Amino acid sequence: MIAAVLKKPGCVALIKTATPDISDHEVRIRIEGCGICASSIPLWQGREWFEYPQAPGAPGHEAWGTIDAVGALVKAFKSGDRVAFLSANGYAEYDIANEEVMVKLPEALASKPFPGEPLGCAMNIFSRSDITKNDTVAIIGIGFLGALLCQLAKHAGANVIAISRRNYSLGIAENYGADLCIPMTAPWEVLEKVKAFTGKNLCTRVIEATGKQEALDIATEIIGERGQLIVAGFHQDGLRQVNFQKWNWKGIEVINAHERAPAKYVDGMKKAVTAVVSGILQPEALYTDILSLDALDVGFQKTIDRPDGFMKAFIHL
Repeated sequence: MIAAVLKKPGCVALIKTATPDISDHEVRIRIEGCGICASSIPLWQGREWFEYPQAPGAPGHEAWGTIDAVGALVKAFKSGDRVAFLSANGYAEYDIANEEVMVKLPEALASKPFPGEPLGCAMNIFSRSDITKNDTVAIIGIGFLGALLCQLAKHAGANVIAISRRNYSLGIAENYGADLCIPMTAPWEVLEKVKAFTGKNLCTRVIEATGKQEALDIATEIIGERGQLIVAGFHQDGLRQVNFQKWNWKGIEVINAHERAPAKYVDGMKKAVTAVVSGILQPEALYTDILSLDALDVGFQKTIDRPDGFMKAFIHL
């Protein structure tokens, strides 16, 4: 098979390598596509704790495709099933996965892209956020994840405030029903606009979806008393500082919405299948850059730069 190998930071090569064998509880999947995740940017850029070259297909963890081989003890899946699954080697023509970390894709999703892992993440974050029609929800960062959360919050009946640096992203949020779109500027400027919108009550829920210090600073200002501040951004580029005095005074709850248990991811992916089939979640307009495997470097650079018109890139095989 053909697989991409990250040989060193910023350097990827296509190689021919053996098609993987499977154990009794595994299946082999002919990969159809695999998303490019912003959480993989540090690995792409390089950090001292990473080792190179990476395994063939790494760090592709947002893959989907069709099963072409089934282990002897696999019960729930068969050859020909189209699935989304958890793995880490999806930038290749084939990958393998245990049957416990796969979700079957129904006929209603035939031929449609389905990066199950990030869609499942959105469902899990939404669940942890406990959003109802009585909430005023601010979503800081309208990338792929933030846009999905905007849809889910609006479907729940909440008032939604979208905050982003990019006008393009704010336009996406508006199309998905955001009640107020605010450019991400200084925290005090954002605060004044939120005060005006909420009658100084501020927000009952704030979802931080950027992984940046400035978003935490804004979240601290605009969360109301007894509100919930949900950390959905991936913070892995250094320590963070928070104004704990304000957190303490406001009596807020802080929720780290990241999951690590595979079963939680699978549950989120199953919920995402239902949400997409029913139309609650409409991600297809967010797949803005569909690239071939030999353009993986282009996809990573766009994920870093986020030019106008970009929301989500995936590799199509």
